[in-house]
Amino acid sequence: MREVAIIGTGMVHFGELWSQPLRQIWAEAARAALTDAGVDTVDSITIGCMSSGLFTGQEHLASLLTDELGMAGVPASRIESACASGGLALRAGFAEIAAGLADVVLVTGVEKMTDVDGAAATYALGTAADQEWEGFHGITFPGLYAMMARVHMQRYGTTIEQLAQVAVKNHANGLKNPNAQYHLKVTLETVLGSTLVADPLHLLDCSPITDGAAALVLTTVERARELAPGRPVVRITGSGSATDAIALANRADLAELRAVKLSGERAFAMAGRSAQDLDVVEVHDCFTIAEIMATEALGLFEPGQGGPAVEQGLTALDGKIPVNPSGGLKSKGHPVGATGVAQVVEIVSQLRGDSGDRQVQGARIGLAQNMGGSGGSSVVHIMEVE
Repeated sequence: MREVAIIGTGMVHFGELWSQPLRQIWAEAARAALTDAGVDTVDSITIGCMSSGLFTGQEHLASLLTDELGMAGVPASRIESACASGGLALRAGFAEIAAGLADVVLVTGVEKMTDVDGAAATYALGTAADQEWEGFHGITFPGLYAMMARVHMQRYGTTIEQLAQVAVKNHANGLKNPNAQYHLKVTLETVLGSTLVADPLHLLDCSPITDGAAALVLTTVERARELAPGRPVVRITGSGSATDAIALANRADLAELRAVKLSGERAFAMAGRSAQDLDVVEVHDCFTIAEIMATEALGLFEPGQGGPAVEQGLTALDGKIPVNPSGGLKSKGHPVGATGVAQVVEIVSQLRGDSGDRQVQGARIGLAQNMGGSGGSSVVHIMEVE
């Protein structure tokens, strides 16, 4: 298996991009990544996108987007696993390079979510849950994560203040990210005083509806060294993927994200690393409880200690293990198909030392964890800089 490096990154400013169609924001991110990589041709393209048909009425993205980029003829694949679509698009591109099927792959993620009203967006997102056993009965994702939060709180004593601290931390980080959807400082009181959406989750415990696109260029480590001598080479040393029951009623334990745990273990095994080796982490904080549970599932903290860790500042930019320096989904935004790719854009920036005011000092090893639905799928990548 060949070693794989990330040589280019690109993303657009996340937000409500009313005047820009899906193809335009995708092409902008893709061109930025190609420019950063110093290449103008690729052997293959992967596209992470959850639900363009429901959000914009457009399917067949492989053909549409390669043509938009002036690369009609290049093989392309659209990858879907709900909100983990971007992470799986990276895993697919990684596999192509590692297997020798391609030498240069453009990995992308995109979602245009604001072309429909709130009810239609809620319906589209709800298709990532079990339609027969959950959606039919009216449950939405805030409700599903609220149930998980309640079980976690009852078992471990996790508090609503600890949940709110996740939002406070991530919005503080997002203030330092020029591509973040929200440049908004929030306090503990602001979060707890926001509208109660699904007890115990308030509005500011929830990630927003977002338009956005992000892209990466992958190649072999050998070619990366040739293309940019002297530039830091960021290698993908571990890739892990896993699934769990889509319906919460079929889960063995609602206080644990089993797919995250398994995907993390597989990525760590491939990389020959452990959670204790990490310098910086991006996890899937679609809701504040998700960040807490993901850090526990990845082994950053023992079960039940994710909440206290946030409260004690261990996951802050200057903490023991900085989590979501980008601002996370909570502040950066969550264009579902693009999220997993954007997480890796942040980790590459951190490992290159290019993150400005949000730079984690001395970052050499990073992890990105991308999750689908309420934890029905998860993808983890570990990256290291030479």
